[in-house]
Amino acid sequence: MSHWAIAPVLLPWLAGILLLLAGRNHLAWQRGASALSVFVQLGLALALAAEVSEGELLVYALGNWPAPFGIVLVVDRLAAWMLAITAFLALFALLRAIRGEDAAGAHFHSLFQFQLFGLNGAFLTGDLFNLFVFFEILLIASYGLLLHGGGRRRTRSGLHFVTVNLIGSTLFLFAVGALYGVLGTLNMADLAVKIAAAPPENAPLVRAAGLLLFAVFALKAALLPFYLWLPAAYAHASAPVVALFAIMTKVGAYSILRVDCLMFGARAGAASRLLEPWLLPLALATLLAGMAGAMASRHLRQQAAYLVVASVGSLLVAFGLGSAPGIAAGLYYLPHTTFATAALFLLADSIARRRGEMGDRLEPGPTVAGAAWLGGLFLVAAVAVGALPPLSGFVGKFLTLRAALAHPLWPWVMAVVLLAGLIGLIALARTGSLLFYRAIPPENAIAPEQASALAREIAPIVGLLLLGLGLTFAAGPLTDATRATADQLLQPQLYIRAVLKGGGTP
Repeated sequence: MSHWAIAPVLLPWLAGILLLLAGRNHLAWQRGASALSVFVQLGLALALAAEVSEGELLVYALGNWPAPFGIVLVVDRLAAWMLAITAFLALFALLRAIRGEDAAGAHFHSLFQFQLFGLNGAFLTGDLFNLFVFFEILLIASYGLLLHGGGRRRTRSGLHFVTVNLIGSTLFLFAVGALYGVLGTLNMADLAVKIAAAPPENAPLVRAAGLLLFAVFALKAALLPFYLWLPAAYAHASAPVVALFAIMTKVGAYSILRVDCLMFGARAGAASRLLEPWLLPLALATLLAGMAGAMASRHLRQQAAYLVVASVGSLLVAFGLGSAPGIAAGLYYLPHTTFATAALFLLADSIARRRGEMGDRLEPGPTVAGAAWLGGLFLVAAVAVGALPPLSGFVGKFLTLRAALAHPLWPWVMAVVLLAGLIGLIALARTGSLLFYRAIPPENAIAPEQASALAREIAPIVGLLLLGLGLTFAAGPLTDATRATADQLLQPQLYIRAVLKGGGTP
């Protein structure tokens, strides 16, 4: 039993408690402690990714209680991949926050760490009820972060966010209770075994509970028709918070992928391929709806939020193909879209700060200070979000379209993905033109001290975009890694044997 598997959960939990005890004083100390915690989490994620890179599964049984009777944490290739993406994102979101936005409200850094605690736990847990628990932890932290800084709009959008997610949590409990009542277990590996062996009279209830789970995860992922909560919430949160929230929808997508491959795959008996008829059509519809929202947006932050919805659609289109190449394409695309949309949110905030009363409204106005730098970064971010060559988004889209050729619905996939891409490019081109090309030139040049402040402000944006560039340069080994991850996911017996026998690779 590897004790390193629990470290990504324990570290942010302990850091959050210590930062909470520090109260509102000693902000410099809180910043240093929070940054140190995130750096160590990044190192842990990379170490765990290296540990499982050969296919071994690390299983940690809390209290040394064997599965399915005890709680287990499981590190496989997918979990390690998600941990690394989360840690990289958290690092740059925190670097932006410590420029002063963390001082706008109480307990920012403790909430930030508790958010990471919930995220890491959701990726590592091997128990369905504890997935619910970690969902609630990250959601409670997100409620506080969403309201960070206060304001009427944030309070109103936060109330909507809380209400929708509480409904989702209630449905999650219904699904968990139904599965436990029928099968007598909530360990996901044990559930996979018992769902496959469920007698015919229990099949309708198992299928109903599975579809209810899918609805909950679809809500978390902002899949159509459950995405309406996202634009308002993301458009009004502070920049570092919404940058971290770029991973939130991916938790729902991760959960869909995990339960689909492990519990409702080809060997699930009467519940086999339960999500297949629903996932791909809804993902295609979500992609179109997100791009349509981006085209219709009147504010830059709102447009970025709708692009998050579209990115969820693109990601779940790849997962919905159900094949190893499709899943591998989605896993490669996942960090790209996370970093690109987070960079776009940070950039939208920097642009809005420098437009005065115009804010982030998509209307012609005065040229922003530092327009050359901000315009250049917007061009790169637009190329990344629009999945144009030579950045990694194009690689992910190409891999998805190539994998789609083997699917019966390939004409629909091709048509929707290409049409959505065209709509997105038109929307982003219009935005760039309004903000930078049709702007009124300023009377005075940017002062040196303003240039220095701008450089510090855009450093996290540059870092996130460079991560996307790194995905492009390392596309060969990374696509090999994601293909190995997809192959592992499509062999659920490896996960089941590792968890229920408490060992590594069978």
